[in-house]
Amino acid sequence: MVPRPHLIFLVCWFWWAPGLPTRTSRSCPPTTSKSLYYLTCTILLCTCQPSFPRAVPSECWAILPATSTQYGRIMLLGLCGGICSGKNAVAEYLTQYQNFRLLELKNSDFPHVDGDPRLRYKNDTVPRASRLEFETAESLLDFATKRWQEHWVTTHIWDATILDRFLQRPFFLLVSVDAPVSLRWKRFVARCQRRQLEPPRLEEFVLWNDKQLYEKDVGRAVLTDRAQLRLFNSSSSLDELHTALRALNLADEQRLRPNWDQYFMELASLAAQRSNCMKRRVGCVLVREHRVISTGYNGTPRHLKNCNEGGCPRCNSGEGGGLGLSTCLCLHAEENALLEAGRERIREGVILYCDTCPCLTCTVKIAQVGISEVVYSQGYNMDKDSAAILEAAGIRLRQFSPPRNGLIYLEESGGT
Repeated sequence: MVPRPHLIFLVCWFWWAPGLPTRTSRSCPPTTSKSLYYLTCTILLCTCQPSFPRAVPSECWAILPATSTQYGRIMLLGLCGGICSGKNAVAEYLTQYQNFRLLELKNSDFPHVDGDPRLRYKNDTVPRASRLEFETAESLLDFATKRWQEHWVTTHIWDATILDRFLQRPFFLLVSVDAPVSLRWKRFVARCQRRQLEPPRLEEFVLWNDKQLYEKDVGRAVLTDRAQLRLFNSSSSLDELHTALRALNLADEQRLRPNWDQYFMELASLAAQRSNCMKRRVGCVLVREHRVISTGYNGTPRHLKNCNEGGCPRCNSGEGGGLGLSTCLCLHAEENALLEAGRERIREGVILYCDTCPCLTCTVKIAQVGISEVVYSQGYNMDKDSAAILEAAGIRLRQFSPPRNGLIYLEESGGT
């Protein structure tokens, strides 16, 4: 029997809502209004029943067409980590504040190395309407692939083979969450107390942790080691965690597909790996109309012994930065890139990307050949002098800071 308040609301909804396809809304494009209408009716009918399911079935959402969004490229975030590292808290934040939906497996019993019931945990803090369930990881991935233009997050990835398939998708980002083992044990003790279970001793928890991460075939380390982003969750409260996540902005589309600045700066950093200079690795890329003209890295000229093999006495003498430059035999990355390109290939609109701000000598050459813009990542001890020359020559200089990846500490400034 449908409760009277629900019945009144349903009658009003069925009477008014069919006009939705003619209306426009920033949050609901007209092309999706009719499907949204039928979906909402289905959910409303379900919620009126005593047997309303724990989460809205994925089949209900399947009737909605995939639509574009105003918030840029969307993603599927995979969260992995150790026991009580905070991955479920991160997923809860994303569903509450960044319009993500949680994708779960109906059989959510992870392959544990220990059968202790205290290790089995189901995240019930995410609202029912923000969770979808699937029979298999393959069906979960297929669903997200068809609806890749929306926000999704899952904590149900624990198999390396499945992870390989997820990583093939251009919209997938694997994020690992970790925390000090002593802090994770305290969190686990608090969880056991809420569930009215006897908490483990610290030594017992450490053994569980070691098995869960490093046990052959089921250890999570094989997943966390492949994470594109690593979060160290030493937050002491949810408010502190949320503040850190808000500043981090996990949904930044550059984490999935780099913009042009990030792309070319990464190429410059890759070129720097070829450097043989004993003092500093530097890489450079020349670009025109988003096409690479040439690359360069620092080191001794061709046919000379490499710097790291003793080819440059100055670099191998251990002198400080900026000293004895007139005796240095190493060509700088910018010089090599300019020489490789040649004057005839450097025209108006060429941008020089370098992972280190050019020195004074390279700056003069950059001005002479007609580079239009210089983009660098790291500073150098001649930045002000180089900037003054480039400004006088009418060349734009800017520093590019890509979004933070690698290990990131999720804590407020001064937090523990």
